Amino acid sequence: MIAGQRYHGSHVDIWSCGVILFALVCGYLPFEDPVTANLYKKILNGDFNIPKFISEPVKDMIKCILNTNPEKRFRVADIRKHAWYTSQELPKITGGIFIGLSTIPVNTLVLERMAKLNFKKDYVLKCINANKHNHATTSYYLLLKKADEEGEVEQDQF
Repeated sequence: MIAGQRYHGSHVDIWSCGVILFALVCGYLPFEDPVTANLYKKILNGDFNIPKFISEPVKDMIKCILNTNPEKRFRVADIRKHAWYTSQELPKITGGIFIGLSTIPVNTLVLERMAKLNFKKDYVLKCINANKHNHATTSYYLLLKKADEEGEVEQDQF
């Protein structure tokens, strides 16, 4: 994009994911410079250094994703086959409510708190009963979770 080449969504998105992956594992961005022109040069040249404390498999993954040649850059299929990716274990999710899957319990205490936050009870109930994922159900769920942590919710409701 900086070089003024035609936009190819997936190539650019993979690059962006590589920048995010780098930041997550290294703790800082791969390309930094206070002078914009120098920053652009670093990006165009793929001029970044991966710290020594990063494992070899993730270093390789980052280098393959942040390849400056979009044709040689990893695609999603390449990422999914990479040793580092396949070695990752997905966390086991336990407990909680899964909006859209679980039935959301209706708690009058939480509904009253929602009303104090200027949510209309009828609207919140409609969203809960429809198992929607929106600002109302998210706010409701967070308040329900807080009430549960404070011992204000009966166990069969959560």
